[in-house]
Amino acid sequence: MFVFVCAGCGAELTDPLSHVPLPAHAHQMYGNGTQLPVLMESGTFAVEPEPWGPPWRTWEEIGPEEAAARGVHALSDGAPGAIVIAPGDVRGTLLIPEKRGGACCGLAQGDGPNMACETCGLLVATRIDDCSLWQAVWLAPDAVHRLPVDDAGTDAVPLSWEKLMEEDRGTPPFEPITPWGERLGSHRHWSWSPQWEAAAGQALAHLLAASEGQPVTVPNGLVEEVFQPALDALLPAGPRERRAVLAGPGLPAPDAGADILLVPVHPQTGRTWTPAGPATSAYPVPLTFGVWRWMAFPQPPLPVPTSGRVADDVLDDLFSPRAPHPFQVDRGTFRRTLVRLPAVRGPWLREIVDNLAQRPVTGGF
Repeated sequence: MFVFVCAGCGAELTDPLSHVPLPAHAHQMYGNGTQLPVLMESGTFAVEPEPWGPPWRTWEEIGPEEAAARGVHALSDGAPGAIVIAPGDVRGTLLIPEKRGGACCGLAQGDGPNMACETCGLLVATRIDDCSLWQAVWLAPDAVHRLPVDDAGTDAVPLSWEKLMEEDRGTPPFEPITPWGERLGSHRHWSWSPQWEAAAGQALAHLLAASEGQPVTVPNGLVEEVFQPALDALLPAGPRERRAVLAGPGLPAPDAGADILLVPVHPQTGRTWTPAGPATSAYPVPLTFGVWRWMAFPQPPLPVPTSGRVADDVLDDLFSPRAPHPFQVDRGTFRRTLVRLPAVRGPWLREIVDNLAQRPVTGGF
């Protein structure tokens, strides 16, 4: 457990927090005018290892080599190592509301830090809560220091895979989406989960790298619905198909004929589940645990009442209708992940990156 303190005066700025992996949807922009919830669970923090936030450098300023290594359109020239936490875990700060960052409904990061240390006035963080963005506070890495909490009793031991499977039932694929400015739960519509779209974008990049330019097939059901249209749209037809299967805790050991394994990432440690036996040579594709858990062990729908009438607002809470449109991966997350994989240097995969901006929003996108 750690607390973050002001680099200027040493004042504590956060509650005690535990380190967890950066969520796949950390930089996601979802929809238009959508009200998204808080990004991080209370009591946790994550670190963005790459530069993030303003100032930005444009494509023309970057050059092809740096662009290929770090991005495709514009790069952050900010300091690497930004720390993201839940807004409710902040202490001892003052908000500067006039630094809205070009946001239309709330606050964004376009103007740089908009939170100052209450004690000394140093700009220490950026609050983000604009529409279509995940609500979060990003601590500036050059304005804060991380200190361990001097209490061994507060250190939490990461759950084992077995215990995690017992306690976490996964992330449902569909959820109600609320427009900005509406009371949560009112005027909402059901859609694919934004977390699923971001996690699929991240995993799809790894699937492409694992494909070696050959067609890839995935298991039937939700996995097929999420990945197969995009794979078919991006990969050319070929003489040999590479087979991807789900693998992980609670599932039978994957057979030796599997070329690619869709495996979970531990939500507390960030470690990827590793198989034993013949499947160890297969390419592991990391998948956010909550999404993997639901794909591997889908939860049955709640029972329908046998008599009587249920109020509409209660009915929405009881039942999760399917989204009215096909699944689409989050293009931004997919692209950010893909351009950072070593395999992108290959000509066939680089062509996909170059053509992605011109690709119409079809076939899983």
